[in-house]
Amino acid sequence: MPTFDVVSELDLQEVKNALDQAQKEVAQRFDFKGTDASVELKDQTIVIRANSENRVAAVLEVLHGKLVKRGVSLLALDAQPIKAVGGGASQQVINLKQGIDKDGAKKVVKALKDSKLKVQPSIQGDVVRVSGKKRDDLQEAIAYLRGQDLEMSLQYKNFRD
Repeated sequence: MPTFDVVSELDLQEVKNALDQAQKEVAQRFDFKGTDASVELKDQTIVIRANSENRVAAVLEVLHGKLVKRGVSLLALDAQPIKAVGGGASQQVINLKQGIDKDGAKKVVKALKDSKLKVQPSIQGDVVRVSGKKRDDLQEAIAYLRGQDLEMSLQYKNFRD
């Protein structure tokens, strides 16, 4: 019976490359001179710092542009509110989301069941495995999920006949 897995993964190397590019652009741009703007990656968290909230938002825009160019979905970012930290500086913490949580997995399963396609989704940890009798049914399920707005970054792996 053919199957595939619905997963939510990030290519951390692409994220690091995008961060490096964003850091270089921030260092070179004239409008960021003297703002002490920086972008750092710590474990599964991106930290943006600058001397004002507007500068933090501008650095975030640069970062978004670099991530999109490198093929990283912005749905995998969980941006926290901008906070004022000591010395008149501001910072924003952005958590990187990997894996499908229980609620997200339930949304995927519900979407597939509502589609009336002849597939059987099942939740297995942070992966949703979808099985069906025909390969065409699974391809329709992938196309259907791509068309849905499930508010998370999804990839389709381990397609097996």
